[in-house]
Amino acid sequence: MTVAEAYAICQEIARREAKNFYYAFRVLPAHKRDGICAVYAFMRKADDLADDESMSIPERRVAMAAWLDAWRAARAGGATDDPVFIALADAQRRFDISDKLLEELVQGTCMDLADPGAATGDGQAVDLGEDLQGYRTFEDLYRYCYLVASVVGLVCIKIFGYTNPDAELLAEKTGIAFQLTNILRDVKEDVERGRIYLPQSLLQEFGVTNEDVVAMSEGQAMRPQDRAMLGALTAQAWGYYRASEQLLPMIDPDSRPALWVLVEIYSDLLERIDRRGCDVFSTRVSVPTGKKLAILAQGFVKSLGAKRA
Repeated sequence: MTVAEAYAICQEIARREAKNFYYAFRVLPAHKRDGICAVYAFMRKADDLADDESMSIPERRVAMAAWLDAWRAARAGGATDDPVFIALADAQRRFDISDKLLEELVQGTCMDLADPGAATGDGQAVDLGEDLQGYRTFEDLYRYCYLVASVVGLVCIKIFGYTNPDAELLAEKTGIAFQLTNILRDVKEDVERGRIYLPQSLLQEFGVTNEDVVAMSEGQAMRPQDRAMLGALTAQAWGYYRASEQLLPMIDPDSRPALWVLVEIYSDLLERIDRRGCDVFSTRVSVPTGKKLAILAQGFVKSLGAKRA
């Protein structure tokens, strides 16, 4: 298989699965779009292995370990016919993406496969009782968000291009903003999976219990303290979005439209949660496709301007 053929397969995976991210991919220059799609396809495979409910969690751990061994062998120079490994190796060479970053990316993907009874505090959830897992403090949650989202941002800016090292911390914080937005949107769905990502310290501050969160996910009406608690996490997310405003001018001009599209879509989602008084239980909050396409169209205009500059 040629590298071009491998990239084409990764592009198809991204087109089919990437949702919000794919809108940003579309406005990148072709070589950078190839690199992002290769990274996404790698991340998608790890996600699929971690979430494959046809296997038990121990079986998923075994499958993940075998897949990682195959990737590491390919990186060490072994033969491979895996298109994702082929494309990713080329992207790593082009954009100087370290194995360490990709290992951290997979570590984040594997969080839900960890045994909460043996949690190390390194972003792993702890047992909250009543068949629930979650995080004690915001600092614990931050580490989880770093591994599942900020690392993605650090890989992306390698492809986007930057020279100011301050971009790295700003990319980390932008990733936190995106993941907090996802957590707020998905509270109900996460409870159904036995997860409460809202920090226990935050719930206690507002007099909300895990049982209250479960009850709301099952249809109980929200109370003022529930909305206030979620509103506090929303305010924290908005604080992290400020990092994206500083990051944007540090990115290479030909990649700024892609980052702009991502920030616009995710911040629009958080704004919709805000406007609903943080009601993320009665219906799933999302950005309509029409609005995403409008943002994408603006991104294309910005990308044309970047080419002329």
